[in-house]
Amino acid sequence: MQRSLGADGRALGRLRGRAHPAGRVRPVRAVTARSRTTFEPASIPRFPRGTRFRFDGTRNAWVILAPERLMMPDDIATEVLKLVDGARTIAAIADHLATQFNAPQDEILADVLTMLQELADDTVLEDARPSAPP
Repeated sequence: MQRSLGADGRALGRLRGRAHPAGRVRPVRAVTARSRTTFEPASIPRFPRGTRFRFDGTRNAWVILAPERLMMPDDIATEVLKLVDGARTIAAIADHLATQFNAPQDEILADVLTMLQELADDTVLEDARPSAPP
């Protein structure tokens, strides 16, 4: 079997672009679909397209349904996620929870920010602000 060769004498299947001056093929840069979402108190969290938070009657529990994933948040996370509507800021969510549970607002805000950031890192949440800072 004979292989097809390119102009530089290499097999065509091994060429992905111009050859590197040292005779190697240049690495292809990875392209990411989205940058990391970083939440702050003024951020407005929302579930991205294709991700739902709903009560599952079969499991008798609240679940997060995302593409190829199912998550079952605990009771505290469920109370926070019920307030994620794409309109409230994280500060407003923390204020509501602090009032509801009679707890210090700054402590609630820190815990809510940490939890929502972890979910954003898992691409379960995104910032709904029109011009979210990078």
